[in-house]
Amino acid sequence: MQFSASQIAMIVQGKIEGNANASVTSFGKIEEAVSGQLSFLANPKYEDYLYNTHASIIIINASLELKHPVNATLIRVADAYSAFATLMAKYQELEAQQLIGVQHPSFIAPTAIIGKNVFIGAFAYISEKVQIGNNTKIHPSAIIGDSVKIGDNTIIHAGVKIYNDSIIGNHVIIHAGTVIGSDGFGFAPQADKTYKKVPQLGNVIVEDFVEIGANTTIDRATMGSTIIRRGVKLDNLVQIAHNVDIGANTVIAAQTGISGSTKIGAYVMIGGQAGVAGHISIADGSKINGKSGVTKTIKEPNKSFNGFPAVDFSTSMRINATSRNLPEMEKRIKELENIVQQLLSDRS
Repeated sequence: MQFSASQIAMIVQGKIEGNANASVTSFGKIEEAVSGQLSFLANPKYEDYLYNTHASIIIINASLELKHPVNATLIRVADAYSAFATLMAKYQELEAQQLIGVQHPSFIAPTAIIGKNVFIGAFAYISEKVQIGNNTKIHPSAIIGDSVKIGDNTIIHAGVKIYNDSIIGNHVIIHAGTVIGSDGFGFAPQADKTYKKVPQLGNVIVEDFVEIGANTTIDRATMGSTIIRRGVKLDNLVQIAHNVDIGANTVIAAQTGISGSTKIGAYVMIGGQAGVAGHISIADGSKINGKSGVTKTIKEPNKSFNGFPAVDFSTSMRINATSRNLPEMEKRIKELENIVQQLLSDRS
């Protein structure tokens, strides 16, 4: 696909400096781009590449003052990074529109309801009473369980498994290998020290504009629903347990685990390898640093937490600073003990 500078400027609402008819067919990093590619500059550390890159069109921040002449056509926008992301999304959307139809072999149950302009890849399995919305793409080897509902303009990548009764919204992206709706980890201890499985009868609800990374797992609720609310972004290898409720526009990085029945507020940011205990709540706007362990409810919104067990960020920094001084403090305490002992001996 080919785009001209004028078309790009219209999409990102930018101002052109240079040849409005310059065209590109692909994207490239500013330090590696070749003629015919589109690039962007958002990080000042890469500004030197702006003056010798071979990219044909470059998106830059409106506030950037040029130090040298630039050969490429420039498009100035308020936020170059966001504008570039918008263009890449548009490109991806246009590519996806070309995927239409059903590849074979694949299985579609006779009771399934399939919308318009849907793509179903080879070896996909669409079970009974499934509903798939318009323009949705189901890639090869995906398995969609009984009575699953999938909205419009959603992408289910290869090898995704969506268990029975799950509900997936509009404009959702689920990456390869993810499992939605597997049983929650519920086992009742018995008198003989064995464990009796507690049936998991609920479902998973994924609202609109959610993106879920590869090999992430989201367990179905014991009763009711595990809910991933609008705009949530989950990284690869995230574990969401049964009956968890994740608030709108929260982002969670890789290898994080959220235990059962925990409620996470809106606009929360959780770093990689963090752990959250079960049956607690995390307030809106909280920031949990990577590798932190949250063991208690966080009630006050918009605060940062760090460490295990997680405490507010400033306290964590003081603890870390103090711990580095422990060897010297131990030495001083021993010296003081010796002085006290000497004073006691002198008095006797």
